[in-house]
Amino acid sequence: MHSIDLDAHWSEIRLRADKIVAREPALQALINETVLNRQDFAECLTYRLARKLVKHSESIEVIHETFIGVFSQNREILEHIAADMVAFRERDPACQDVLTPLLYFKGLQALICYRVAHRLWSEGRTEFALYLQSLISETFAVDIHPAAKIGSGILLDHATGFVAGETTVIESDVSILHEVTLGGTGKERGNRHPKVRSGVLLGAGAKILGNVEIGEGAKVGAGSVVLKDVPPHTSVAGVPAQIIGKASEVSPALGMCHHIY
Repeated sequence: MHSIDLDAHWSEIRLRADKIVAREPALQALINETVLNRQDFAECLTYRLARKLVKHSESIEVIHETFIGVFSQNREILEHIAADMVAFRERDPACQDVLTPLLYFKGLQALICYRVAHRLWSEGRTEFALYLQSLISETFAVDIHPAAKIGSGILLDHATGFVAGETTVIESDVSILHEVTLGGTGKERGNRHPKVRSGVLLGAGAKILGNVEIGEGAKVGAGSVVLKDVPPHTSVAGVPAQIIGKASEVSPALGMCHHIY
């Protein structure tokens, strides 16, 4: 669990918003609606994401009330989201601050919406959670089952085509590129999806299928198909994936080096 000072995080977001408006007046309406007219971090998130989802939804009021309700009752979710925002800033060279991914990067936006859906699922509101999942898929081209368990400090870079099945587990401090699939291998029920441990880097287009474990600090090369467990701190690549050697870093997710040695 990441330790996040939410008050300091919110202050940083507002400071960044002021600078954007000063440099680019054409974005004043967006920045005011999303940040400067909002009372706190929870309200900021709600206004930005409810409007992203509403084109596929019948009622923005229902989405808005749901998000505000979840955020106001679950401070831990806000801390997870703040840690995700920091992960984008620290690991994505195209991201220079924490506000940019909230405004423009659908990987973060999809993660935030998933976190709301997951909370609803955990509270027994499974039908509404599945409804949110469908809106997220249509809006962001990201399909995460609301029962999947995802830690904090996640970088979902580019995000298009990312799929995570119902029994997927992703621990904290994981970096995932676009078109990654964490899927099953058939129609069997039960515990059937991958378990991705902390510090893992999943390259673009990697397909990890079945109830397999990607060990802590491992690296999966782009385009690989993983059908069996990957030991901690190893690099795998290929179709099917084979062990290439040791991972180049203790935590490849943080270094974001995609070379396979």
